[in-house]
Amino acid sequence: MDLYLTALETELRALVVSPDPAYDAYYGMFKYHLGWTDTNFIPTKTDTGKRIRPLLCLLVCEAACGEWHHALPIASAIELVHNFSLIHDDIEDCSDERRGRAAVWKVWGLAQGLNAGDGMFMLARLTLDQMSRRGMSTDKCAQVNLEFDATTLKLCHGQFLDLNFESRLDVTIDEYLKMIRGKTGALLSASAKLGAIAGTDDSKLIDAFARFGENIGLAFQMTDDILGIWGDPAITGKSAATDILSKKKALPAIIALRHPQHGAALRDIYTQPTLSSTDVKHVLEILDAVNAREQTQQRAHEYQATALAALDATGLDNPAMHRLREIAESMTRRVR
Repeated sequence: MDLYLTALETELRALVVSPDPAYDAYYGMFKYHLGWTDTNFIPTKTDTGKRIRPLLCLLVCEAACGEWHHALPIASAIELVHNFSLIHDDIEDCSDERRGRAAVWKVWGLAQGLNAGDGMFMLARLTLDQMSRRGMSTDKCAQVNLEFDATTLKLCHGQFLDLNFESRLDVTIDEYLKMIRGKTGALLSASAKLGAIAGTDDSKLIDAFARFGENIGLAFQMTDDILGIWGDPAITGKSAATDILSKKKALPAIIALRHPQHGAALRDIYTQPTLSSTDVKHVLEILDAVNAREQTQQRAHEYQATALAALDATGLDNPAMHRLREIAESMTRRVR
């Protein structure tokens, strides 16, 4: 994977450049969030994130017999729009940390945090203009732009639902699935679909890769739901039981809230304005009693299997396909 990640990193660093010394600190916030600098904008080595979405884009392009270098502008735009969403998510969720460091808004304030997220989104859009310079046809450029914008709106739809769920104790599993199809599934589906568009004209292949991306995205989110409650802070970069303290309607919580025997007890706890460490302990006991972790992990495995079946449906067999399968199989392995 290093070949693709190195090329992506080079592409991203060439894009995130201040056009004027007056804006050095503004672009410095981008670089800090992307894991390239500290708060004083001094280069440092830190967690840059998984880069899963752009990696899927490049690998799918190659798997579909395309030239993966031609998809680098798309992959870069995907990574930038993903990070735009993370900067805004931290503000909307009042999260102090991202990847084990202070979130952008905690360092530079709410207003500049919002502005940094907005700027990163527009930089992502401008990055797509590079496609035609890599030899992509006008029709394909238009197709990619349309899909990219529709996906970003779906992502915002998912975030709206996620925020809307915060004040509710009656969220259904179907509502949860709709939410994560937007918040997580949409961008992962687009990562694979746009890579396929860059690599082939075969609509059946493009659709199969899109199904792969969406389903692996759902599996990925459910795995994150598990990590948000039971994850190791040294690995996740955030405090254990974060999702409990914020009363997040992740799948394990929804399973417990809707349980006929234990749901009422959890609803009673979640009606409190803030939760204590004792409350967290009681929530964990309820989640264990209803097997919420096991049920969530089982669903994640089911969506992972559907994603792998979509890969099989392409009929392709090449090294890039093998790497895609490895990534898909690793999506739920993080919680074992």
